[in-house]
Amino acid sequence: MYKHFFRFILLCCLVQQSSAQSLQTPEQFLGYQLGTRFTPYYRVLEYFRAVGAVTPNMSLEQYGTTYEGRPLMLATITSPDNFSKLEHIRKHNLELAGGNEKSANGEPVIVWLSYNVHGNEAVSSEAAMQTLYRLAKKNTPEQEWLKNTVVIIDPCLNPDGRERYINFYNQVHTQMTDPVLFAREHNEPWPGGRANHYYFDLNRDWAWQTQVESQQRILQYNRWMPQVHVDFHEQSINAPYYFAPAAEPLHEVIKPWQRNMQTLIGKNNAKYFDNEGWLYFTKEVFDMFYPSYGDTYPTYNGAIGMTYEQGGGGHAGIAALKEDGDTLTLSQRISHHLTTGLSTIEIASQQANGLLSDYTKYFYDAVHTPDGPYNAYVIKAAGNTEKLASLATLLCKNNIRFGYGSSVAKASGFNYFNGKTEGFSIEKEDLVISAAQPRSNLLRVLFEPVSHLSDSITYDITAWALPYAYGLPAYAVQQPLEPAKDSFPATNNLYLAAAKPYAYLARWNSIKDVKFLAALLQKKIRVRYAEAPFTASGKSFSAGTLIITRSGNGAHFDEDVTTLANTFKTGLDVVGTGFVEKGMDFGSDKVHYIKPVRVAVVTGDGISSLAAGEIWHFFEQQIGYPVTVVDEKNLDIVTWKNIDVLILPDGNYKYLGEKENANRLKDWVNAGGKLIAMQDALSQIASLDWGIKMKKPEDDLLEKKDEYALLKSYGNRERESVKQMIPGAIYKVQLDNTHPLAFGFPEIYYTLKQDGKIYEYLEDGGWNVGILKKDNYLSGFVGTETRKKLKDGLLFGVKEIGDGKIVMLADDVLFRSFWENGKLMFGNAVFMVY
Repeated sequence: MYKHFFRFILLCCLVQQSSAQSLQTPEQFLGYQLGTRFTPYYRVLEYFRAVGAVTPNMSLEQYGTTYEGRPLMLATITSPDNFSKLEHIRKHNLELAGGNEKSANGEPVIVWLSYNVHGNEAVSSEAAMQTLYRLAKKNTPEQEWLKNTVVIIDPCLNPDGRERYINFYNQVHTQMTDPVLFAREHNEPWPGGRANHYYFDLNRDWAWQTQVESQQRILQYNRWMPQVHVDFHEQSINAPYYFAPAAEPLHEVIKPWQRNMQTLIGKNNAKYFDNEGWLYFTKEVFDMFYPSYGDTYPTYNGAIGMTYEQGGGGHAGIAALKEDGDTLTLSQRISHHLTTGLSTIEIASQQANGLLSDYTKYFYDAVHTPDGPYNAYVIKAAGNTEKLASLATLLCKNNIRFGYGSSVAKASGFNYFNGKTEGFSIEKEDLVISAAQPRSNLLRVLFEPVSHLSDSITYDITAWALPYAYGLPAYAVQQPLEPAKDSFPATNNLYLAAAKPYAYLARWNSIKDVKFLAALLQKKIRVRYAEAPFTASGKSFSAGTLIITRSGNGAHFDEDVTTLANTFKTGLDVVGTGFVEKGMDFGSDKVHYIKPVRVAVVTGDGISSLAAGEIWHFFEQQIGYPVTVVDEKNLDIVTWKNIDVLILPDGNYKYLGEKENANRLKDWVNAGGKLIAMQDALSQIASLDWGIKMKKPEDDLLEKKDEYALLKSYGNRERESVKQMIPGAIYKVQLDNTHPLAFGFPEIYYTLKQDGKIYEYLEDGGWNVGILKKDNYLSGFVGTETRKKLKDGLLFGVKEIGDGKIVMLADDVLFRSFWENGKLMFGNAVFMVY
């Protein structure tokens, strides 16, 4: 009897062990049906680990960590035969992407599936689990596809944003799911779950890589260089599913084979949707122009990059009532993403040989016969090696090859700053980029002086040329140029504590100098700056130069200053006297003490989370300076004497709409506070009686009333609307660089204009620091009516009110943190404007 009992127990254990080692569906593992609730991120990863544990032809690796400490993971799955030589496949693929004339016959294509880049588009990670299960399950059609494909799955590009959304939803949804859209569970609180920890849109950060998630992901992307990349998204609840082919404008560097392959994949997706009777659309809304999306960036790197958009998003929850009376469920959304993901792998597998052949030729041609009017680009150091080094860092992140001038040489090229083709000299420290390289097409897109749009209706900004973003003189050259093979960026010397100099001097012309200043102030080292140029020890120094005198600083003065200079690679000069040869002595009242200011930034409902996040990120991640983040609704409890600088990001402020509060804020400025008002916050202040006025169109620009103006074509309504649009165009701004707001700049600044707002010149008690004159447009789309307005007005200025100031920043100088040149202006606004 006991023998039979023990046999029974042993049998149960073996069955249980066998079950534990077999592949489980997401439902079996999680304990609930996918689509009935949202899965926390840690459980998503647990499922991926569980599948990996029982799938010998799958690997799972952590490739990074988010700002909030969550792991970033990649799963790789293919056939057992491919898996046994996975590293060979990866390296061989990189040879193809290197422009080498290699044979790709018999090799698998690499398909990369990216989910949940926008955290509140949370269906993606749910679909990722179901997709992985289908690929891991044996004896299915998918197993045949894996013979010709290596599939890489990133289950969640933005775990911090996803968890912000999931935590919100799980805390507020009712026990019986409520589909009506006015229910609490369908309305996220500010800032929502779309963006990452610092409220950056990671789907606009692929090329710029300002966020740790992007930086770590692109490192892995460049290790693989897939042939196909899909970025899974959600859109409005009432929208049918969207998949490729994409809408115009498609950038002209996108090759015919890439367009054709998009269509082929789209038709296969349509076949499956048709079979189910699901609605979908293609060739509308989602264009492929801006280079930093999850579809365009891979495309400009030789892949078939695509966005797939499911109706839903943060408003949808588990179930949402649509306008047509149907209820959209999370289960339906999962099914749609599952279908397009598998359909894409299927076509990639079927087209493997042709796809690899086109991919190989793409990079071979890029190296040997690059497209476009220019064969090289030269970026001048122009005395600002710090900005040049920053640009070089971005190029390295994108695997764009470059070098430096081999010797003083002559060339002719298009001058980005004056729009003329002219001769110039190439100095040894100038950055030289040849277009004959594997990343030639990406290089062309990032450096093109003028954007060529096939359609004026776009989804994002239309100009971004890096010489403008970095404020560096540059030339686009038709003749081939090769940089020196053995040249490297100039490096700063190691600074040792000097023999008790009178002062250390640090030049002021880049964000790195702002970071150095922030570190000095954090170390409680007293710093001053000169408001005018001067000459000391035989050298010329510009306005804004940091003057760090021994007087007033501690016993470890020399060691502290030189240690920080070495840490931030900041150039230092030493002087033995405060008596200058030309200009104002260091004791002059025109040499100003830089106060270690206490800074606060306002956030909350009505305020752009993206704009607020740029500022938060600037202080914490770029210059390492403390900032207080305060919700607008708590401004009435702020202890104003504890704030020196208050920053109002782009937004609509309820606080400013209440007269008593607005007067309280004005009193604080009057008493010595500094208010930095950006974009719409500035336009709201202009509606108050504070001496700042929005510029209105001049009478001669107002068109005569057209009796038939209201008789417009309904079918042409989108074309009519673009007359008022400016999705993002580059304008040249004249600067008064004698003012502290423009210290470190030449007489020109290049701004990214995203609206038609411009201000009247300030009269008494104000300084017009950055102005638009006539014909200051450079690049990007601007609607005809908006273009007429943008001239002869103020964009950047300082309005004095009592003992305080309002710093006017009509444009976003920190745009997505890639507009590098604006960071110095923002640093000036915080620290230099006195």
